[in-house]
Amino acid sequence: MTRGTTRPVVRLTSTAGTGVTYVTRKNRLNDPDRLTLRKYDPKTGTHVLFREER
Repeated sequence: MTRGTTRPVVRLTSTAGTGVTYVTRKNRLNDPDRLTLRKYDPKTGTHVLFREER
């Protein structure tokens, strides 16, 4: 399978300001806006919102 621009690699950064990041892929056709996911932040010990950075 080729790596096209339909599913780019994006970096998710914690909104808690701890500097924790996750790396994932997203589908540009389904999610054209910035991706926001609720994931675990090990520095705070809770689930917080992670937002796509550009």
